[in-house]
Amino acid sequence: MRAADLVQPYPTVTLTTPAIEAARILADADLPGLIVVDNQGRPFAVLPGTQVLRLAVPSYCQDDPALTHLIDEAAADVFVRELGDRTVRELLPPQPHELPVVPPQATALEMAALMARTRSPLVAVVDGGLLGAVTLHALLDRVLPV
Repeated sequence: MRAADLVQPYPTVTLTTPAIEAARILADADLPGLIVVDNQGRPFAVLPGTQVLRLAVPSYCQDDPALTHLIDEAAADVFVRELGDRTVRELLPPQPHELPVVPPQATALEMAALMARTRSPLVAVVDGGLLGAVTLHALLDRVLPV
């Protein structure tokens, strides 16, 4: 099984996309992450949904989970406001790391190893340009016995 067999069209965002818009795309399409592209449409990074949450949830709640029990549901939406005027650029980790990108001929094992190594919920499939993505979910659905 190759990336070409599993690739699906996938939404992208740019570095200047508002963070709240990226969060909406993740939520509306129930995605594990987004592909961030540069000005030429080439993959620049993968933004996992968990990274959006890290910047949306106030640090005091992350540092002390007991505090989350003290905030009632009516006030819980405050975490979305933490995204404010931030952009996708601000959601990305500061250190550059290996980009989870594969060619269409990449095997299932190559994709799985890359996802594990980069801690990415998806890989971008590129052949001259971006073809789409293979998500962890799609990969596991195809390789695990029924």
